[in-house]
Amino acid sequence: MPSKRHLLKAAALLAVAPALPLRAATSPNTDKKAESLLADVKPISVSERKARVARAQELMAINDIDAMVLEPGAAMLYFTGIRWWRSERLTCVIIPRRGELAVVTPFFEEPSVRESMTFGEDVRTWHEHESPFARVAGVLKDRGIKSGAIALEASVRWFVADGIRDALPGFKLVSADPVTRGCRMIKSPAELALMKKANEITLAAYGRVYKGLRPGMTPDDVNQMMREAQSALGGQGVWTMALFGEASAYPHGSEQPQQIREGQIVLMDCGCSVEGYQSDISRTFVYGEPSKKQQKIWDLVREGQNVALDAARIGVTAGSVDDAVRAFYLKNGFGPDYRLPGLSHRTGHGIGMEGHEPVNFVRGEKTKLAPGMCFSNEPGLYLPGEFGVRIEDCLYMTEDGPAWFTKPPVSLASPLGTLG
Repeated sequence: MPSKRHLLKAAALLAVAPALPLRAATSPNTDKKAESLLADVKPISVSERKARVARAQELMAINDIDAMVLEPGAAMLYFTGIRWWRSERLTCVIIPRRGELAVVTPFFEEPSVRESMTFGEDVRTWHEHESPFARVAGVLKDRGIKSGAIALEASVRWFVADGIRDALPGFKLVSADPVTRGCRMIKSPAELALMKKANEITLAAYGRVYKGLRPGMTPDDVNQMMREAQSALGGQGVWTMALFGEASAYPHGSEQPQQIREGQIVLMDCGCSVEGYQSDISRTFVYGEPSKKQQKIWDLVREGQNVALDAARIGVTAGSVDDAVRAFYLKNGFGPDYRLPGLSHRTGHGIGMEGHEPVNFVRGEKTKLAPGMCFSNEPGLYLPGEFGVRIEDCLYMTEDGPAWFTKPPVSLASPLGTLG
């Protein structure tokens, strides 16, 4: 089963009236074809990407960085709009402290790379028998950069760092985190709109999948329905996870065979992306009638979300949100700390163009909350050998405090929730 971390996440669930128990939904929702929800989506503009590069250059000056190197991935897409992939053949973007950015790519890839570019003209190519790092050195030389610090974003691979070091011995390699985090941690209104759309798609997909749940289904069956629903609604990079019964006690699941049956916990954690921006929603419900213990744990987790929301205020540290949730759970007999039964993972993670990105609602995180930051809110409770409950909705910080992308469900009887 692909892990949540590697696939991305996002989900939202099933509104079911108290008079209609979950077991009554016994056939797939095939009566209506899902329609894409992307009609009103506005991609990130070229002017905004240029402003991001300008901001990066300001931060490079503040942190005494002379150039920054980006490999394909979220950071490259964020700054340039270039959608590319990683291989043993280096394609990278160089952003100098002053001047225009440049792209280094294999000769035969140049037409495709230029097609993906949203601005900029400087593309340096290399042939199969040549070193791409000589082209990186040439870019810096042409920008008048003869020595200093080259910043590498966190996911740059070792062979790239080693190649740059060999080609540019007069430079030191440093972390680009002060630049990339300084830009990407605070989301613009355009970014928030794309994240809202991704969450809308995932939530709508949950509603469709709920109607198709029935006894005997396996996680593969449910995951396939959720993938198809999110894709039909316009989601890209779709990922899903479905856990039944005891498997729900393990946050990223189990390989043991599972089937939906009466009185069983069903935990889903799913998501997708829109224009590169992620959703992440988890829902937990019971197939049939819940036991008193299942109901109690579900209610505690739902209240744990409220505790986190109340604690997330402008100017407080991100770690204090996690502290508040653990104190609440301890009062209710869970923990202490990360012990089980209890909350064995952080209360939430940063989210944006990546499903998990800094900073997190985790103990000891000193970064203070500011408008534009985005987080998951998922203080699950896990009872090994029995079951687990996780309800997850993402929020974003405003001048007045946190706001929901999706509002959590109000009860286990109506476990879907609504748009924020």
